[in-house]
Amino acid sequence: MNTTSAGGAATRGAPGAREHPAPPPLLAPVTKLAATAGTAAQVYGAVDQALRVATLPHRGPTFVDVPMDQLFSHASATPTPPTAPVPLGPDADAVSAVATLLARSERPVLILGSDVWMDRAEDAARRFVEAAAIPVIPNGMGRGIVPRGHRLLVAKARSVALKESDLVIVAGAPLDFRLGYGVFGDPEHPAPVVHLADSPSQVASHVPLAASVSGSLPMVFDALLAECESQPAKRRRETWTERLSSAVSEATARDQELLTAQAAGGIHPARVYGALLPLLSEDTIVIADGGDFVSWSGKFVEPARPGGWLDPGPYGCLGAGLGAAVGAAVVRPESPRVLLLGDGAAGFSLAELETLVRHDLPTLVVVGNNGAWGLEKHPMRMLYGYDVLADLRRDTRYDVVAQAMGGDGETVADPSDLPDALARGMASGTTYVVNVLLDPEVAYPRRTTGV
Repeated sequence: MNTTSAGGAATRGAPGAREHPAPPPLLAPVTKLAATAGTAAQVYGAVDQALRVATLPHRGPTFVDVPMDQLFSHASATPTPPTAPVPLGPDADAVSAVATLLARSERPVLILGSDVWMDRAEDAARRFVEAAAIPVIPNGMGRGIVPRGHRLLVAKARSVALKESDLVIVAGAPLDFRLGYGVFGDPEHPAPVVHLADSPSQVASHVPLAASVSGSLPMVFDALLAECESQPAKRRRETWTERLSSAVSEATARDQELLTAQAAGGIHPARVYGALLPLLSEDTIVIADGGDFVSWSGKFVEPARPGGWLDPGPYGCLGAGLGAAVGAAVVRPESPRVLLLGDGAAGFSLAELETLVRHDLPTLVVVGNNGAWGLEKHPMRMLYGYDVLADLRRDTRYDVVAQAMGGDGETVADPSDLPDALARGMASGTTYVVNVLLDPEVAYPRRTTGV
């Protein structure tokens, strides 16, 4: 909600006219709904409508503009009882087409994205996964739907799975740069792609699809399960699942080496996760807010339950972590919380440490301090051989900022000190910042810039 000056919301015409205020044009293209409540009497209806629209699939932001003079006025309104939206059921023929493709596939992969969790489809998705015996790669906040250690979780074999698959089903995620824009395997002969989305508007149109289904994702997965239960395809996939299980084991062994890696100019980023992973319980919520440093977390952190991983998605990127930590603490106060911050991300909203302290919401905050905008610095070097405007002050004491706000913390420069420092933070009972001095020359080993 925003406020404007008294005259800013009025339509052209008679002075002070507010009968039909224009929506804010700046916000209209990037929201589901942008409206101006021209009078105090219109505020209730405008906010009620905005909340309803925001929560309908596909969920997204809405905006209500209230002139300042009206914000301090009074009006009466009759509350409207909340009603649950009627879920959109999937088309039966579309579900049948996907089931047929899956039955014929010997090397399928299912990608579970954030909308699966947001649509409360995690239980239905897991039932489908286990009945269809289909390997899963999580994307975004789809992490944890298939828990760590599950035989069908093949995130660590992502490259092999997507390169060799003969059918890729993407559920609850856009086919954006994180997923190669929907092209998997050989670019000349890509694997067929199926897109499952929570609303028709979210089905990809920029790439050919073998099939698609839109609607309530719990209903979509349950319908697919009903179609696939009698299909005899599972036995043919044993070789495929064994192939991916072997690739997961190999990747896990390689990861173990990284988790103890040495670096010449500071701490290797992977060492942070080597010390952190043993401290994560099945109920821990990990919140990711950063660039290069947080890329490492995506490689190593596998939640044990849905909602165990929060990130801002492809467009939020930086600055949302502190707010997510506050929200997680309110919704699941019994769950331990770990916020992973790049030092660039820390600069956006570090003052919210005071909010966590003031409301007694203990959170372990790990700042990966490499003194750089790493997600920009290293790709610039890769593309151009040099970087510009990508450096920060590496010696910044983010832990002292937390202390000044009533929390606690420490700076770690020796990797051998990491386990104890992180354990102290987890057990501190307050908001505790562990400021880790990373080697700025160590880049996340990405294969693409996503452009």
